[in-house]
Amino acid sequence: MSALALSVLLSLVSAIVYASGAILQERVATATPDRPYAPLHHGVWWAAVALNGLGAVLHVAALAFGPLSLVQPLGALTIVFALPLAALFVGRGAGRTAWRGAIMTTAGLAGLLALTGSTDAHSLDGLERVILTAATFAGVGLLFLTAQLVHRPAVRSLLLAGSAGVAFGIGSVFTKTVAVDWTSRGATVQVPSMLVIAALAALGLLLSQASYRGAGLAAPLAAVTVVNPVVAAAVGITLFGEGFRYGLLGTLLALGAGVLTAGGLILLTSGPRPERAGYSEAHSAGPQVGEGVDVGSVTGPRTHLEVEMRSRAVAGGS
Repeated sequence: MSALALSVLLSLVSAIVYASGAILQERVATATPDRPYAPLHHGVWWAAVALNGLGAVLHVAALAFGPLSLVQPLGALTIVFALPLAALFVGRGAGRTAWRGAIMTTAGLAGLLALTGSTDAHSLDGLERVILTAATFAGVGLLFLTAQLVHRPAVRSLLLAGSAGVAFGIGSVFTKTVAVDWTSRGATVQVPSMLVIAALAALGLLLSQASYRGAGLAAPLAAVTVVNPVVAAAVGITLFGEGFRYGLLGTLLALGAGVLTAGGLILLTSGPRPERAGYSEAHSAGPQVGEGVDVGSVTGPRTHLEVEMRSRAVAGGS
């Protein structure tokens, strides 16, 4: 097997592993709505963590055998793999709108990445690393705080997923920088950057876990999948002087790919939001007695007696 073919195979397996981890994260978010960030007691969550780690290792291995211009667009297939895997293993099918959105998002992102300019090795000096670290944590913090003020679950989910994508994307930039400087500067000098990579990876994992709470699988996963490489590419354009291939034509094509990606995300967030077991925001205030609501259909065995006694008390008082 040639190095290029091995890179393609590793990229596809990495996308499948990432998709599997996302499915498990969404299932954990459904089962533990009271612990949106780190359900440490849940064994399935640790399985998702392991799958995300394995996906990262496979992605790095793919980069070792193939060019970034090939590996990054293949990583966009994560969202496409996630939909049939979710239908196959957890019985959660995706409608036509979700499929159209996933395909549009993947095609748009692949186009953006394919048009991104030079893949030459670049590095960051000490001051640039400090500024980029500060700007990243400030940006992630701002997105997180904004998400806490938003009441619409779909918008809140996209903000959290976007902040996770920023963390993962800048983590990739630091990983690339460490790899470039490993032989010239030595391992000891890279310790601060490695600590930043670890912090961003953990932060991205926690934020992505929270993004699946009440928003389903497709939209948060698509947002993370899009924002991650786009942020890394933006750093390359800003700090490394990279641009889009083919000059003005490439820029126009990249703009079209960006519009296609945005349209796909809109489709993914416009579909019906799945209800979580035992929780519904529409019923967060509880049903009102006497409004024609079948209390037996919305109350569990622990609250049925309480509601019945309350109903008798209301009837007696009237």
